[in-house]
Amino acid sequence: MTTRTRARSGGYRCTECDHRSAQWVGRCPGCQAWGTLEQVEAPRGTGSLGGGRTVVAGAPSTPARRIADVELDSARSRRTGVDELDRVLGGGLVPGAVVLLAGEPGVGKSTLLLEVAARAASRTRVLYVSGEESAGQVRLRAERTGGLADELYLAAESDLESVLGHVDELRPSLLIVDSIQTMSTAVVEGSPGGVTQTRAVTVALTALAKERGLAVLLVGHVTKDGNIAGPRVLEHLVDVVLHFEGDKHSALRMVRGVKNRFGPADEVGCFELRDEGIVGLPDPSGLFLDRFGTNGENVVPGTAVTVVMDGRRPLLAEVQALVAGANIPSPRRAVTGLDTSRVPMLLAVLERRAKVRLHDAEVYTATVGGMKVTEPAADLAIALAVVTAKNDVTIPADTIVLGELGLGGELRRVHAVGRRLAEAARLGFTRAVVPQDSEVGSSGMKIMRASQLTQVIDGLT
Repeated sequence: MTTRTRARSGGYRCTECDHRSAQWVGRCPGCQAWGTLEQVEAPRGTGSLGGGRTVVAGAPSTPARRIADVELDSARSRRTGVDELDRVLGGGLVPGAVVLLAGEPGVGKSTLLLEVAARAASRTRVLYVSGEESAGQVRLRAERTGGLADELYLAAESDLESVLGHVDELRPSLLIVDSIQTMSTAVVEGSPGGVTQTRAVTVALTALAKERGLAVLLVGHVTKDGNIAGPRVLEHLVDVVLHFEGDKHSALRMVRGVKNRFGPADEVGCFELRDEGIVGLPDPSGLFLDRFGTNGENVVPGTAVTVVMDGRRPLLAEVQALVAGANIPSPRRAVTGLDTSRVPMLLAVLERRAKVRLHDAEVYTATVGGMKVTEPAADLAIALAVVTAKNDVTIPADTIVLGELGLGGELRRVHAVGRRLAEAARLGFTRAVVPQDSEVGSSGMKIMRASQLTQVIDGLT
């Protein structure tokens, strides 16, 4: 009779989100991923009290101090020299902070961080580690973007131990790793970019940053769904998570804060990707003023301007619509840059509540400049763009419209109306249409209040 020994099981752990489960399941209860649970062997001697072991007190590494006595000089942010990035970071980089910048391939992550490295190298020593390109390739980009600096050092390494050796030798104040998925260490098993390797490298770099007060910028890859590649615990390990977004067919790029332990987590920085590098856009809303002309002679039917909130930043957005044809059995509904499920709802509201005949005509709606607008505050702008396109009339060039539309055709208030109007007034707009009970602040604009969509249509068209 054979006796089988069964390995002690410590349960199962998800390789994506680190969720623990007592038994194996096909789908992780934490992140809903399939086939990611792996068995974890329980350490010997475990029990309710650690297998009979007791925990004894040890000598603390540093004495505890009153919170008011903790010095702040080492934790104050330092500007990177790129104003739009400093806006998202909350003023700059904090010594010892670990920042993860993630984005799609080709969006401009390396170009942005090379610009940051060049600006920072004018004041301190910077080490740029490239695991995807050779030092010569990075040098070529630096020449093209004007990013050469005496205190900027390049290293083409993908081994963590080699990177730590460079840090010990150079003693930089800023470390940039491009990218974290290319780094590996001999301490743990697995291929570069895998869950185990990515977690181990990030833990080591985070410990290095905290120990030496070294600011670390990490480049991260994203999956086809737009999520950061690697384990979800990666986002918990770092201090700041930034998403670099942009359409390949547009030069507009946005850095969006997702997590920030040192500042607001909803800020947005705007950039323009050019041949000579990447340039910050401190006033992106001004890009929409060129079309008006001095007296609004460039305004065409089917155009409306609104102000959307991207995080805490108000941005002007131009919505365009085109209504074509009549008596079409199966008319098209094309949407670009807007919520594809919300636009058909607004067309139904126009047809039912405002008596605008659209059921047999093709309707095309889009934003200008590559912007993506999904905020309900743009409902009124979309509706008016469609109405003016249908009736071949124009909205005055100095007017912006704000408001969410309900299914009954009523205008509902939106948040931060005062900040939106202040931004519009700063850019030369003098009139605004807002919901009835909005708090408009002191923008100095001429305000038209309305409670129903039909009131706005009659007042402007």
